[in-house]
Amino acid sequence: MSNKIVANNKRAYHDYFIEDKLEAGLALTGTEIKSVRLGKVQFKDAFIQIKDGQAVLKNMNIALYEYGNQFNHEEERDRKLLLHRSEINKWGKKVKLKGYTIVPLQMYLRDGLAKVEIGLAMGKAAHDKRQVEKERDAKRMIAKATKQKAR
Repeated sequence: MSNKIVANNKRAYHDYFIEDKLEAGLALTGTEIKSVRLGKVQFKDAFIQIKDGQAVLKNMNIALYEYGNQFNHEEERDRKLLLHRSEINKWGKKVKLKGYTIVPLQMYLRDGLAKVEIGLAMGKAAHDKRQVEKERDAKRMIAKATKQKAR
């Protein structure tokens, strides 16, 4: 089982605290999967909405397939996520009651099938982002100092 990572959503880790992760399948058309295999995917402003008992991925851009002619897909259409009903209900309650949001973290191909890793996320405030940045800088400085001592 080899995973070929197609796209990462680094912005999600910057803007949100990721509480839980889950793997979901993705219902795609023929030209969409061909574009995904070429790596032409962008997560900018993408999010997951639960509506009528179904999880839908919104605002994800899959570029048009170069050789798709008249059968090409819409670039930013809503795409259905393939999840178990119990998972959809559990995450849907958290989103409704506790103010969480669901964001895509990563897209990859597993055995030729497109999968999306989604995360249950809570938004970070500006001071939280600064705190995380300070911690990251401190770890970097410590690592640099220990590396220089070893020489």
